Amino acid sequence: MRKLRVALVIALMAAVGALATAGAGTVAAWGPPDGGGGRPGGMMGGPGGMMGGGYYGGPGMMGGWYGSQRNGGAAINLDQAEQAVQAYIGGIGNPDLALDEIMEFQANYYAIAKEKSTGIGAFELLVNKYTGNVFPEYGPNMMWNIKYGMMGGGMMGGWYGPRRGGPNNAPAIAPDEAKSIAQHWLDRYQPGLTTEEPDQFYGYYTLHTLKDGKVDGMLSVNAYTGQVWYHTWHGSFVQMKEMDE
Repeated sequence: MRKLRVALVIALMAAVGALATAGAGTVAAWGPPDGGGGRPGGMMGGPGGMMGGGYYGGPGMMGGWYGSQRNGGAAINLDQAEQAVQAYIGGIGNPDLALDEIMEFQANYYAIAKEKSTGIGAFELLVNKYTGNVFPEYGPNMMWNIKYGMMGGGMMGGWYGPRRGGPNNAPAIAPDEAKSIAQHWLDRYQPGLTTEEPDQFYGYYTLHTLKDGKVDGMLSVNAYTGQVWYHTWHGSFVQMKEMDE
C-alpha cells in the first residue's frame, strides 16, 4: 500500500510539473507574481481534470465523491454539511483543530479547519452535496500545504497528520503582499474582481474573490513563490457561515 501511495504521489507530481511548464492556458491558474500563468480550468479542477473528474469536480482520481446519496438524491443543506465537517475534524483526533467557516457553492461545500492555538489555517475541505462525503480539497491544499498536505504528512503519512517538527521556514510573502499579487492576477485574468483579506495556511494563502462587493469565488497564493492558483472547481457562490457568527 505504501509503495502504491508513493507511486501515486510521484505520478501526480510529474503531471503537475509537466503542465506547469507547458505554458499559459494549460494549467489551472498557475502564475508567478507578475501575473503570468493561465486561465481558469485545467488539470486540477476543470472538466475531466485529473483531481476533479467531471464537471466542477465530479468523480476523479482523488475525488472522494463516491458514496450513497442522501435525501433521495436531493442536495444536503448547509447545516448537514457543517455536521459532516465537524464529524470529520473530530475524527482526526487533534483537539487543536476547529471548523472556522463553511461555504456553499453550486458544485460543493467548502470548509476551513484552523488551529486554535495559532489561528493559522490547517487545511481546506470539500463536501459532496449529494453524498455528504468530506475529503481534502485538491489544488493548493494538497500541493502547497507544507504541514498538513501531501508534501507534509499527507498521502505519505496519513492525511492531516503534521510532518515531524512541522514547517520551519517563515513565509517569504506577507499577507498584504499576497493580496496585492492576487489582485494583480485578477486584474489581468478576471478584470472587475477584487479580494478580501487572505486566510493564511502553512505554505500559502487563500482569498475570497469579490464581484460588486459580494463573494464570487476564491484563489490561493503560494507563500514562497507567489504563484496563483484559481479554484475552478466550486461553481457559483451560494452562501456561507463563519463559526464566530
